[in-house]
Amino acid sequence: MQKSTNSDTSVETLISTCQGTGAVQMRIKNANSHHDRLSQSKSMILTDVGKVTEPISRHRRNHSQHVLNDVIPPLEQLMVEKEGYLQKAKIADGGKKLRKNWSTSWIVLSSRKIEFYKESKQQALPNTKTGHKPESVDLCGAHIEWTKEKSSRKNVFQITTASGNEFLLQSDIDFIILDWFHAIKNAIDRLPKDPSTPSRNLELFKIQRSSSTELLSHYDNDIKEQKPEHRKSLMFRLHHSASDTNDKNRVKSRLKKFITRRPSLKTLQEKGLIKDQIFGSHLHKVCERENSTVPRFVKQCIEAVEKRGLDVDGIYRVSGNLATIQKLRFIVNQEEKLNLDDSQWEDIHVVTGALKMFFRELPEPLFPFSFFERFVEAIKKQDNNTRIETMKSLVQKLPPSNRDTMKVLFGHLTKIVAKASKNLMSTQSLGIVFGPTLLRAENETGNMAIHMVYQNQIAELMLGEYKKIFGSEED
Repeated sequence: MQKSTNSDTSVETLISTCQGTGAVQMRIKNANSHHDRLSQSKSMILTDVGKVTEPISRHRRNHSQHVLNDVIPPLEQLMVEKEGYLQKAKIADGGKKLRKNWSTSWIVLSSRKIEFYKESKQQALPNTKTGHKPESVDLCGAHIEWTKEKSSRKNVFQITTASGNEFLLQSDIDFIILDWFHAIKNAIDRLPKDPSTPSRNLELFKIQRSSSTELLSHYDNDIKEQKPEHRKSLMFRLHHSASDTNDKNRVKSRLKKFITRRPSLKTLQEKGLIKDQIFGSHLHKVCERENSTVPRFVKQCIEAVEKRGLDVDGIYRVSGNLATIQKLRFIVNQEEKLNLDDSQWEDIHVVTGALKMFFRELPEPLFPFSFFERFVEAIKKQDNNTRIETMKSLVQKLPPSNRDTMKVLFGHLTKIVAKASKNLMSTQSLGIVFGPTLLRAENETGNMAIHMVYQNQIAELMLGEYKKIFGSEED
């Protein structure tokens, strides 16, 4: 033991040894005081491997928060709702306008925020530098809307945060950007409008997680050292969580009973409570309801395009406004009277976009799954006449609704090709647009790129040899 004293302080260091571990206590005494007064004490345990455990934090005011954060990971890390690549541009920061600069970002949507990564999150994490965090957008109090004024690109929507930041997100693929829009909007709607209000889901989650008896026992000593008002608040949350869990279990039980007793979809349809929709229904069911072999909506769209869209540049290649297309989709599904000559449908690209969406949302494509491999084998044949005869034979074997709808559609597309000098849509262009929409495998187990080549070639052959395959043009 060694002792040293100066005019201000004296330091006494005591070293004791106990069963393989060393305990070091350091006491700092005030030399001017008549009585030894302990002003600060730290205990460090040296383990066999030489590690030093960190001293207990003396910042008791925020200690309960640290405890819960250590045991309960942030809810956003546990509840990733959607992730994928989109085009992103930040156009305002805190209300200050920025120059628009589009870039591809890997976007991760959680219950309260969006994070932007330059690459897939799984790839980005190992390469992330210490202290570097991805750009994050707090959705609490945010606003989302479709916009055409902020960009010349199609399928663009804007997110405006409560802090004045503005972001544009975009994708050329209609259904992808639509899914993202609804996912983000649903996340915003679930959050409180006031950013200072904590998320209800986050609070419920913390209370549920804190019901663990291990958490209660592990931090019992720390709770005792809290200030009375802090200790009372934390103990209330921890000890009442068990009863909350029981209440939730009772609610779950009641919901399960309700779900098992709910009427079937068929019963609700028979009572007229749920109407059969046009979009997303099987082709043969739509035709059966309409007592036809070609859906009425398909005929209406084709009639409108042939009336005012044959000469339009990029017809079927250019997409219309997605929000307007969704409005048209809603009207058709509600079986409201549809008049495509109305001024709200004056953009012919909205009509063509809705027609493509109808075929894309069919549960089974226009070329049935069971015929996919047979059409692929037919297009692989070297002799052109053999290809055409095989295609013709397969078309004749299709169900009536598929065969007749296919004949009407490709007959219409031949009229588009006939005006290629004006609308710049060749057989190859239409094959690229309609191939993947009308023809796809039930299970994509092979090379998707090769399948896409065959899909395009089959659509091109149906267009180029329409008369030989279908017999005559559609009148």
